[in-house]
Amino acid sequence: MRSTVVLLMFGAALQLAAGGTATAQSAGAGTKAPAVADQLKLDVLEGAWVRPDGGYLILIKKVGPDGQLEAMYFNPNPLPFAKARVSREGATLRLSFELQAGGYNGSTYELTYEPASDRLKGVYYQAVAKQKFEVYFARK
Repeated sequence: MRSTVVLLMFGAALQLAAGGTATAQSAGAGTKAPAVADQLKLDVLEGAWVRPDGGYLILIKKVGPDGQLEAMYFNPNPLPFAKARVSREGATLRLSFELQAGGYNGSTYELTYEPASDRLKGVYYQAVAKQKFEVYFARK
């Protein structure tokens, strides 16, 4: 019983250190470690991201709790995104952007955040030309 109490206290301390909230759980409740996606804070996406193959820039100003992104696109002039969202799929953060201005009508970015390299990587669909390109953005 004593080791169970120590383990529960240790687990709560780890959760608090990771920025979460600790809750008391019964010993027989079958506790499990939080998934990596739960530990990854969405605000890690905030900042400027540059696409090295052309200098295109995505600026993520804010990530809402509902997955809405306050973001802009620069090529080099600013263009608003018609849609900008992030979602979790298991341990993966997926970002989706859609442009409807400046000759980009319907063009999209479908990107994944890669924590190890601190990059956004995925596919750019240029709707006007109907072409897809593999791209990545590095933190600026």
